[in-house]
This record gives sequence, C-alpha cells and structure tokens, in this order.
Amino acid sequence: MPFDPIYFLIVVAGFIAGIINTLAGSGSLITLPILELLGLPLQVANGTNRIAILLQNIVGIRGFSEKKMLDRNGLRQFGIPSIIGWAIGSYLATIISPDLFRSAFGYIMVFMLFIILLRPKKWLIGEITLLENKPTISQYLLFFLIGIYGGFIQAGVGIFLLSGLVLGAGYNLIHANAVKVGIVLMSTSLTFWIFIVQGQVNFKAGFILAIGNMLGAWVGTKIAVEKGTIWIRRLLILIVTISSLKLLGIFELFN
Repeated sequence: MPFDPIYFLIVVAGFIAGIINTLAGSGSLITLPILELLGLPLQVANGTNRIAILLQNIVGIRGFSEKKMLDRNGLRQFGIPSIIGWAIGSYLATIISPDLFRSAFGYIMVFMLFIILLRPKKWLIGEITLLENKPTISQYLLFFLIGIYGGFIQAGVGIFLLSGLVLGAGYNLIHANAVKVGIVLMSTSLTFWIFIVQGQVNFKAGFILAIGNMLGAWVGTKIAVEKGTIWIRRLLILIVTISSLKLLGIFELFN
C-alpha cells in the first residue's frame, strides 16, 4: 500500500498544534483545515479533532504535574462549570453548523488581542488576591460559557480559558496554562462520546493527528516551564493576531 504524504502533513500539523495548544490555544485552527483537506465535512473534522485534543492533553497534564505547576483545587473549581457547558456545546455542534460562529469569533479574538496588549503586568504575574478568594458566581458563569464554546468548536477555546484564568481568577500564565490543559482534558474526555454517538468521528485520521499532537504537547510543556510567562505572552499575541486575521477573512483580500 503506497504511503500517502497527506498523513505526514497531518502529523506535522498535529505537532505544531500540540505546541500551540499547550502554550496558548487555537491550534485547532491549523488541524481543522487539514482534516477538511482529507475530505471530512467540517462537523466530522470537529469531532475527529477531539481525539487528538484528548490524547494531547493527557501528555500535557502529566508534564505540568511533574513540574508541580498544576493547581488541582482550581482545576476542580473551574472545571465543573466548564464541563457542564462543554456538554451543551458538544451537543449543539452535532446538530448546528458552526459557520455562523466564525465571524463572531474573529471579532472576539481582536478584542482579546487588545486586552492582552493593554494589561501586560497582570498576564505575567497574576493577581494573588483573586486566587485567595473563593470563586464567585460570575466566575462560574464565565467558565460555563467558555465551556459551551469549547464544546461547540474547540478552536480558540484555550485563549478564552487563559483569559478567564488570568484576568478572572488571578493566575499567571504558566499556572493558568496547567489548569487550562486540565480543564480541556476533563471536558473533552467526558463529552467526546457525544460526537461518537452522532457518527461524527473518523478514528483513523484522529489517531494519526494525535501522534503529532502528543509530541507537540510534550515539547510545549517543556517550553512553558523553561521559557516563562514573557515568552508565552509573546506567542499568545502572535497566535491571536493570526487567528483574528484568518477568521475575519483578511488574508483572502490579498489573494
């Protein structure tokens, strides 16, 4: 059976996405188009991508745990509302086309870019007073809403989780990254069956993609700990900028 080069491309895309997802988010903006290139409908690509996300975050959470970077208490507190929202969003993703969300997501990403640029100190050091307080109703609601989005389309949910954990919960970027990975792992593992039941998962493509994602996650956790918050913030700015331009169709204007 001849080797199909598209599978090599899938692994490479997964590797890059695994690094990006572990450090910031929006790696699915790379992998979803690749899966579509295979001929998968967008909804099937969305479900298939969850295999790679699930296995990638198993590697990521182990790396952060070994480095003592994971706040398990925060993971439980903010993970529960996220999981509930994730289940709702996952179900909606199987019955509603996500095309309507593309433009709205692009504008939200532009807004996030300004937030990141205007409040650099808080992103780098966190806010200890927020961490010392018990979670509020508004924080639970925030992570519930982020969970709905994450369950629906996944792409970019890492950006929203990081924003909520840093600006809303008081974490610095490194510890927020660890909790983010844990939330995505918990939420994806408990809601992935929804896509399976609806027949929107291509297991072969998903596991090939997962090979790259897991390798990328392993590299990403090392970069996150060794390079620190400043480097991660720079990457976050780059990713949000590129994601915004892509989702708003700016690139197509020059073609």
